[in-house]
Amino acid sequence: MTYDLGQGTGPLRGVKVVEIAGIGPGPHACMLLADLGADVIRIDRPGGGMFAGGRADLLNRGRPSVALDLKRPEAVATVLDLVERADVLVEGMRPGAIERMGLGPDVCLARNPRLVFARMTGWGQDGPWSQVAGHDMNYIAVTGALHGLGQDPDRPHFPGNLLGDFGGGSTYLVVGILAALLEARVSGQGQVVDAAIVDGTAHLNAIASSFVAMGVATGRRREGMLDGGVPWYDVYETADGEHVSVGALEPQFWAALVERVGVELPDRDDPANHAAIRDALTARFRERTQAEWAEVFDGTDACVAPVVRLADVPAHPHLAARGTFVAPDGVTQPAPAPRFSRTSPSLGGPPALPGEHTREALAAWGIADVDALIDSGAATQA
Repeated sequence: MTYDLGQGTGPLRGVKVVEIAGIGPGPHACMLLADLGADVIRIDRPGGGMFAGGRADLLNRGRPSVALDLKRPEAVATVLDLVERADVLVEGMRPGAIERMGLGPDVCLARNPRLVFARMTGWGQDGPWSQVAGHDMNYIAVTGALHGLGQDPDRPHFPGNLLGDFGGGSTYLVVGILAALLEARVSGQGQVVDAAIVDGTAHLNAIASSFVAMGVATGRRREGMLDGGVPWYDVYETADGEHVSVGALEPQFWAALVERVGVELPDRDDPANHAAIRDALTARFRERTQAEWAEVFDGTDACVAPVVRLADVPAHPHLAARGTFVAPDGVTQPAPAPRFSRTSPSLGGPPALPGEHTREALAAWGIADVDALIDSGAATQA
């Protein structure tokens, strides 16, 4: 499969990124950079990683794959040659691992003083748990984000791995990369970006710190304004076993809901009425199907929307009209985001197989005698 190497159309066109392949937030961040036009070269281990998903692994879309055996000095030297040509290096290993390979920030910045060396970990590069294994659930647990999630008073419920890996992780890694790139354009100096999921999740959850400071956080689930503690911000079951989301927080939106829901509701400003309001809404929403309620509230300010199954999301009228999802080669996937008025991003290519582009990608980056690397076993062409 041939890529149009370095020909991204988004606002990051011309930015060159070396990605040391990992899992989760690192690949997601590099997918985002590639979506926005960066020329990203992904360094895979020969044979790929433990979670290699082939063409279906959408986090690997938009960039070519080079397979290098980083236990061999020729492969390490090749990465350093790439670093000399790069603006950014992204790695997500346990702290100290890439240094032991001979590719730590001191070595790389010595070769390229303008380099942004971006590091993605769960716990961060220092601290007593920096060498401890962990996953999304653990990171959001210790930052206080997990404790309040869900409407079950007896136990928290976790939102897959969206909140830690991708909310506090890859999102903040990209923010850090872009900020450091801007600063490097002014100072001429690169730096290390230490993106830790615990730091990003804590920052992402700043509103919770506000609630604590205001004295309105009870520390108990389903008692706040945004966690189902009030009946006008909750999820209700419909007649067909589906659900609708109700987010009528402001009085004018609540008035729009009351007007269309078709049942008399007591004054919501009196907390004594909250249980009756919830019971009335629960009974009323069970009288019609999700599609029927979607039609009732379509285009209104009542802040009511269907809870759509993932397989049906691309066909939702609003998302379909915006082109939020695309289907290149028949694979439905999110389109690049956000959008730009002048430098519109486009997908650079489907997920690559490990080592699929070793020869062409290294040559495109100016690496000499790639065939010798392949013949030595330091590189692999799939």
